[in-house]
Amino acid sequence: MSQNTQPTTHLDAHELIEAMLEGGPVGMPVELRAQRVQSHEEKIKVSYYGGHEHFERVPDTGVGGAPVVFRWTGRTRMAE
Repeated sequence: MSQNTQPTTHLDAHELIEAMLEGGPVGMPVELRAQRVQSHEEKIKVSYYGGHEHFERVPDTGVGGAPVVFRWTGRTRMAE
């Protein structure tokens, strides 16, 4: 009898997509602009410089293996 050693909550690689963040603060590092997110995500929130940058998915992007584009929609400050 074999046991399944994989956790039941593990995320399969095919459920992740490449995402590119567009817009937002000029100084935001390139490393933060390239993300891997779950394929069903419509919004991304990134912590940056004392706040959160908010991005929303752009429809009809990510075709042919290209990253899905998420466009900046605004910023909120972190609560103190």
